[in-house]
Order: sequence, then structure tokens, then C-alpha cells
Amino acid sequence: MADIKELLPAIRENVSLADYTSFKIGGWTKYFFEANTKNELIKALKAIEQTNLSFFILAGGSNVLFSDNGFDGLVIKIQFSDFECQDLDIYADAGAKLLDIVNLSVEKELTGLEWAAGIYGTIGGAVRGNAGAFNSSITNVLKQVKVLVLPDLKIKNFSRDECKFGYRESIFKKNNNLIILSAILELKKGNKKKIKEEIENNIAYRKDNHPLDKPSAGSIFKNPEFKMIDKGLFKDYPDLKKFSSSGTVPAGFLIDTAGLRGKRIGNAKISEKHCNFIVNLGKATAEDVLGLIDLAKETIRALFGIELEQEIIIVK
Repeated sequence: MADIKELLPAIRENVSLADYTSFKIGGWTKYFFEANTKNELIKALKAIEQTNLSFFILAGGSNVLFSDNGFDGLVIKIQFSDFECQDLDIYADAGAKLLDIVNLSVEKELTGLEWAAGIYGTIGGAVRGNAGAFNSSITNVLKQVKVLVLPDLKIKNFSRDECKFGYRESIFKKNNNLIILSAILELKKGNKKKIKEEIENNIAYRKDNHPLDKPSAGSIFKNPEFKMIDKGLFKDYPDLKKFSSSGTVPAGFLIDTAGLRGKRIGNAKISEKHCNFIVNLGKATAEDVLGLIDLAKETIRALFGIELEQEIIIVK
């Protein structure tokens, strides 16, 4: 069998995954490779095919939890991150930061990405997970996605419809053989002053309501659909009714109502500021976080009969 180190001379061994995630949690990966170009990504994937290694594609690391045992394979970090604006369209590589794209949209007086202000992630990760906030999402502005299809390594363009977007879902999240290379976002001309005001308001909301002072992976769970709520619960939990118009019930509300606000296991804690966030108090382990995830799921199931679904990616 071919030697991965000969096929990829720039590969690194025994790299701490905690250094590459917003959670600051995770063990060591056996091999780590930074793909600075699309060709380097293809080269790495060809090497994997020859060595039969397990692999994981890592984008910004803002929505992932790695095991304390690390990863017994190759983690490929997407580094290509060019982006540019042409008329109303923004062309962005998978590794381009959402924050940079939002700033470009302001500069060009384009509206449609105000919701993304303050989100630490990449375009690739945002498309894969159909990122969103403030009743909007990447779905609303996505025009086209360029994708590398395994195992043939052919490049295909996906339209918005072909991405099969759902709430925090896409075809890419369900099929690991589809690797996002870049995306085209279609925005609209707007008023620069109004765009900046909305962005400032969104950032202020995040500062006031999200625990930004501690490492986390953002929202842990998807918000359950309101129709999943047993109407018999309204007597004991009348505040549930106020979410009927939005169609979903905030997972943080359910976790808070269940009395788990501030619950701690080891050095991980359900945030008092936003109960759908689990924060790393310092030296938290993946097991600490998984313990809180399991506790939240079991408690919400027992109280409300609802199965919470994770939004974050857990890599074991």
C-alpha cells in the first residue's frame, strides 16, 4: 500500500484538533493536511484513495466537536478562500470567511447577508449546514454551488434546488461524497446606511444574547417544529403557545424550561445566557459536552416528548 507521507509531503502528523475548532476541544488526528488550492484538495483525495485512510473535510471548525480520542485518519483543512464581487453576485471559495463576505457586501452596497453578521464560519460550512439566523438563511441568496464528486473527482455545478435545502440541512450534509469547492451568492442592491444599521443591530443582539466570551460551537440543537408539541402541554407550559406563529420552538427555551440552565458536567456548561449553547469553561472534554447533550435530550424527551436533533457535527 502506498505511503501517505510520500504522496503528500506537506502532510503533518499528530496534530491537535482542539486548535482548529471554535470549541477548543478534541484529541489528535493521525494526519493533517492543509489544502491551499482546489488542486491540492484533489491531490489529497487521490492519496486517500490509494491508502484507504479515513478522512474528514474541515472548514472553519465553528460547528464541530471532535472526540477526545482524536481522529484515526486524515483531516483535510480547506484553506482556499478567494472571493470577489461581480455586479450583484459574490463568488466565494469554500474556505472564505462569512465575516469577510458580509464586509464585502457592505462595501458594494448589497443586501441579503445581514443575518450572517457575527457568524464565525466559512461559505462551505454555511452552505453544507444551510446556516441561518433572524428568519433568513444562506438558501435565500444562494445561486450555485461548485462541487467535487467522489469517487470520480468530477466537478459539478449544483443549482439551489439541487442542493435540497431544509432547516439546517442540505444534500451535502447527507452525502459526504459531495465536497463543496465554491459558491455564488446572488444579492440585491440596497441602501448602505440601512445595511450597516441592520448588521450593527444583529451583532448587538448576539453580544447581548450569546455567550461570546467562552469557546463554543454555536447552537447545539435544531429548533423543533411547533407541530411536534403536544397541545396538552399548554396547561403546564402556557409560554409554548407564543411560538405557534413562528413554526418552531427554540431549543434553548425547552432546555431552560426543563431547568438545565447553567447545568455543568466537568468543564462544560449549558450557558446561562443562551441555553442552546454549551460553553467550554477551560479544558472541557468532548465527553463533558456529550454528557450535557445526552442529558438535554433525555430531559426534553421526558418532559415534552420531543427528540432534540443536533445541529453540530460530532466526529468520533
